[in-house]
Amino acid sequence: MWDLDPAAAFVVFGDQDSGCVSYGVESAGRRWFVKRAGTPRARESLTRALGLHAAVRHSALVRPELVRDGADGPTIVYPWRDGVVLNHATVHGSDRSGLARFQRLPVAEVRAALDAILDAHVAVSAAGYVAVDLYDGCFLYDFDARRMWLIDLDEYRLGAFVLDSDRLPDSPSGWRGTTVQRAVVDRATRPDPAARHATVAALVRDWRAS
Repeated sequence: MWDLDPAAAFVVFGDQDSGCVSYGVESAGRRWFVKRAGTPRARESLTRALGLHAAVRHSALVRPELVRDGADGPTIVYPWRDGVVLNHATVHGSDRSGLARFQRLPVAEVRAALDAILDAHVAVSAAGYVAVDLYDGCFLYDFDARRMWLIDLDEYRLGAFVLDSDRLPDSPSGWRGTTVQRAVVDRATRPDPAARHATVAALVRDWRAS
């Protein structure tokens, strides 16, 4: 029997800007990350997350092991993964200390982490899904194991759609890759969709060749 009582949590992630309520708890001899909706919008997001994880398999994705349905929407239980979220965003602001630490890693380690992200998104694309709201808050990096995990992919959508939300600027002044790699990134982010790579797989091929 799983005991997911939030009163027994060893850590609580409060004031999340996603509208979700999340916490870590120990049960059945293991640690778990429990996530449930606190708003109607969050319920929709968690339902989308379940669809994504049902369709996509990749070693970098932290997949749920238990789902409990309730009047307030699903409660999703993930295996606990050690690491640091690179951008811990709350309604009060963002803690980017993990990102600052990650940016100080050797370029080779950063590239290995990026490879995991790219490979996962080849699988995401192959399943017909589109990445939405992918940012450094979705990256959980285990500095000891040098392993990247992808989390909180709740906004990913099945099929193409029009993005009508604000866009974030890039930071070219912080670029540490090569000129050829930068050209690949520039093409991938051109304003005209027709000028970008046709598929995620094509982007990854260009990146690996750079």
